Amino acid sequence: MTLDDLKLEASTCTGCALSERRTNVVFGEGDPQSPLVLIGEGPGETEDKMGRPFVGRAGQLLDKAINEAGLQRSQLYITNTVKCRAADWSTGKPVNRAPVEAEVQACRRWLEPQVALLKPKVILCIGAPSAKNLIKKNFQITKERGIYFPCEFARTAIATLHPSYILRQMNISGDGGYSLLVADITRAWEAAQKLAKQSHD
Repeated sequence: MTLDDLKLEASTCTGCALSERRTNVVFGEGDPQSPLVLIGEGPGETEDKMGRPFVGRAGQLLDKAINEAGLQRSQLYITNTVKCRAADWSTGKPVNRAPVEAEVQACRRWLEPQVALLKPKVILCIGAPSAKNLIKKNFQITKERGIYFPCEFARTAIATLHPSYILRQMNISGDGGYSLLVADITRAWEAAQKLAKQSHD
């Protein structure tokens, strides 16, 4: 099974109710050989339309932070724990919401083999829900971001603030944690490079 095979299979998934209203399955993109994989929570409206992860406002902020960390987006692999948009349609107009546990669990059938094929040295969890899914259930983003943790899917995992959270905070005070995001990406990349070098030596 290759990454392309898995992507093709995932594109027709009906494993949970999110499949009923999605436009596209947002599988992931980037360099499959990258030692660093960024994993967010799930696609939003723009991602659902385009079939690509992190391309809305939060994605633009993430791109800016990646560039400020001295990297190009093409050097990394970016995906989400859930591949379809989670939205509340109760008013007739969709409003993004967090995926529920059943949706997260249903999507592990794609996430786990995807990460197994990518073989990252370091996973950078974007936001608390991703960290709770991949690092530990009771992860506290305000206290534990930027700390390396053991992870079953990579040599180590680290979590950072979600760009959408930073955008909300920016309206309240200062940079909203943007500088922390840049620092965490920088550190995660350095750790990934170091671990990749060790495995080659």
